[in-house]
Amino acid sequence: IRDSLSCTIPPSTPFLSPLLFPQGEDNFTYCPATGLAVGNEHSEFAGWAFPFPGVFLTEEFISEDEESEIVELMDQDDWKPSQSGRKKQDYGPKVNFKKQRLKAGSFIGLPSFSKKIVTQMKDYSVLDGFLPVEQCNLDYVPERGSAIDPHFDDWWLWGERLVSLNLLSKTVLSMSCDSEDSIQLFPSFSKQRISCTSSPRLVPSKEVTVAIHLPRRSLVVLYGDARYKWKHAIYRKHIEHRRICVTFRELSAEFSTGGRHEELGKELLGTALSFQGRPV
Repeated sequence: IRDSLSCTIPPSTPFLSPLLFPQGEDNFTYCPATGLAVGNEHSEFAGWAFPFPGVFLTEEFISEDEESEIVELMDQDDWKPSQSGRKKQDYGPKVNFKKQRLKAGSFIGLPSFSKKIVTQMKDYSVLDGFLPVEQCNLDYVPERGSAIDPHFDDWWLWGERLVSLNLLSKTVLSMSCDSEDSIQLFPSFSKQRISCTSSPRLVPSKEVTVAIHLPRRSLVVLYGDARYKWKHAIYRKHIEHRRICVTFRELSAEFSTGGRHEELGKELLGTALSFQGRPV
């Protein structure tokens, strides 16, 4: 743990027991500079931190002009109603996750405007070998009460890395954990009230929620523990203006080289990377 943290942690609400935190009120904030989840002020975890692996965040992944062009192209196609006040555009195979069945259906590829985005991903080592087979655009606006409940993305079809581009406005990705495990906290040395000799502290994972602040035009990658151990959500209170999330998903090992459905995976990837698609 570093002696000092370069992140400014926004104040939380006045003290509440973590079990009584209202929906959407996170008690830790992720710090990209250190890879730590740092306790928010006015929560009982102020001055404490713990490593939060599996998150990569880069700001200004695209320019403002590129953002405008992408959104204009999206809005030329229909947005279909989705759950919890969202609208969506899907570019991917037709999937029944419960029965673990899929077919290409009307899927003819990712959209042409995504080719440049996918090419730019190659500049980041965390995305080495990342080949998206599916793209989902989600449209959030406060007037519809848009949100998405805590969830895991499927891992029968989708691989480890979830890649999301955040457009039009900032938001907060809220991470929560249902595990019966405990998390070991360490003093962050950012609060005078905690001595440098303080012992580590164990807290139940269920009492911890972590906010990942997503600036406009930022790209975030979830993998490892952040993908498989922590659920992610977007709460209504964090949608202040129109927001579009563009999420790219890769194939799981079962559909990749050496997997049981390798041939189907190759077929789907070939279709996806033609970049000739329209929403299905």
